[in-house]
Amino acid sequence: LLAPTEMSSPSLKTGAYILIGVGALTMLMGFLGCLGAVNEIRCLLGLYFTCLMIILLAQIAAALVIYFQKEKLKVELSDIVVDLIENYDPSDEDKRNLQDAWDYVQTQIACCGWTGAKEWENNEIIRNKSNTEYPCSCSNRSKDLVEGRGFCNLEDPLNGTATSADWPVHEQGCMDGVEEWLKDNLGIILGVCTGVAVIELLGMILSISLCKNIHSEDYTKVPKS
Repeated sequence: LLAPTEMSSPSLKTGAYILIGVGALTMLMGFLGCLGAVNEIRCLLGLYFTCLMIILLAQIAAALVIYFQKEKLKVELSDIVVDLIENYDPSDEDKRNLQDAWDYVQTQIACCGWTGAKEWENNEIIRNKSNTEYPCSCSNRSKDLVEGRGFCNLEDPLNGTATSADWPVHEQGCMDGVEEWLKDNLGIILGVCTGVAVIELLGMILSISLCKNIHSEDYTKVPKS
């Protein structure tokens, strides 16, 4: 993975911390909910309800942050991707995971670079080869995609030099590709988010109902004087 200085993005770091916190809270919530329901412990069911409510509010807050800060997030993500492209090196095992992830994005979305293939001309390895090599994951030829990572050689470059316009790669940048994918799958994404929210609301309602039932049972068991 990239070093912390290379991944410096306050918004992305905050989002990562929120996801880690929500994941830990979800595990704790599930344990408390099961324990409280099995043993009919009201305080644990109350904690289960509280955890669900916090998670739901955190999801709503995250959605609002993404919506209102989307331009800022786009700029920060652009800086990270451009830096990754400029320093892309298949022989660097320390960055392999992140580089493989970016190769996967370019292959699956059929895109090249963040805004276009020209960004790859700033890569040090490609510059040293006079642009006669290009990223295999950008290629629009199936034989290059077999490798899926690293660089492929340009066939018969003119005078031993070339530009990104001579590469057999996709013209669309990944920024436009990702936005197009989100628009095409917006209904599915909203459906999944709504389904998760409904399940969380049902869990909150169920925990309240169990608490009331336990309270009623405790009240009926109290001997009358």
